[in-house]
Amino acid sequence: MKRVFNFAAGPATLAQSVLEQVRDELLDWRGTGMSVMEMSHRDKPFMSIAAEAEKDLRELLGVPASYKVLFLQGGATTQFAAVPMNLLRGKAGADYIVNGAWGKKAAKEAAKYCKVNVAARCPDEKYNHIPDARGWKLDPNAAYLHYTPNETIEGVEFQFVPESGSVPLVADFSSSFLSRPIDVSKFGLIYAGAQKNAGPSGITFVIVRDDLIGQVHPALPSVFDYKQVAEAESMLNTPPTFSWYIAGLVFKWIKGVGGLPGMAQINRRKAGLLYDYLDSGQSFYKNPVAKDARSWMNVVFTLPNEALDADFLKGAKAAQLDGLKGHRSVGGMRASLYNAMPEAGVKALVEYMKEFARARG
Repeated sequence: MKRVFNFAAGPATLAQSVLEQVRDELLDWRGTGMSVMEMSHRDKPFMSIAAEAEKDLRELLGVPASYKVLFLQGGATTQFAAVPMNLLRGKAGADYIVNGAWGKKAAKEAAKYCKVNVAARCPDEKYNHIPDARGWKLDPNAAYLHYTPNETIEGVEFQFVPESGSVPLVADFSSSFLSRPIDVSKFGLIYAGAQKNAGPSGITFVIVRDDLIGQVHPALPSVFDYKQVAEAESMLNTPPTFSWYIAGLVFKWIKGVGGLPGMAQINRRKAGLLYDYLDSGQSFYKNPVAKDARSWMNVVFTLPNEALDADFLKGAKAAQLDGLKGHRSVGGMRASLYNAMPEAGVKALVEYMKEFARARG
């Protein structure tokens, strides 16, 4: 069997060594005579899997002891509602930076529960840059400031951590989680769906500072109450056990490539391969994003005209390059270069792009 290079935006490619370990342990996890899928989440075998995954995640990110690490269901989209319902703590509103489709959705959902102040947005929803921080209209009385470090659809990424003063900073790290080191202590809360860089779909990570939990919206379901979930060690209800197990294997894999510093070097190099070609003087492909806001994770580009898109994708698929179609809302192409995408895949993509441009330019 020949595996393709999977550039899909998520669920995304997983490291082959992780998939092979899952395969080898699928029917019998370490002599238990059962699959992880069949284990009780309350029995010692799975409790050990869960504890080790949390330990490794804390080590990778350098999570301070004053933060809870939660493993939840519902995807990052559920956190669009869970964040305000947990963090308002009696305040009337929250600040949101809208620099892409996911930030816009997060703000829209939060508006059901509080007054949302859109402190910054791209004019006319042209999400090809980060709004100048000097023009942000921040509310010093906001419950928190929310932003999306990486926007998968538009390929726009913050290259800095916003200053929020005394207001807790909240970030949806879904598409850049574990792609490089971050200073967790700068954030009140970070959350991320696993299916880009940290495992399969089905599990979501929430890392939240202790002092921010315990004062929830009265309508908040118990399963999304961070304090109750923390007290139950993320087992208030049956957790997504198999996804949790695979995420733990991914954490081990990342540690094996040098942790987050090593992962950052690899990811910077991969993105550089593709951006260097796009900036090489060729005129066939265009990247619409400001250079100081280009995403390492999701590289978007367009062809000279949309009529070529179908042929480009057909040829790419024949070359074992899959998942390159851009999001339906923006069109064009999108190459997602998440952690498990090997450099060989990016090199193969660049070579294909060169050949297609020669043949059709």
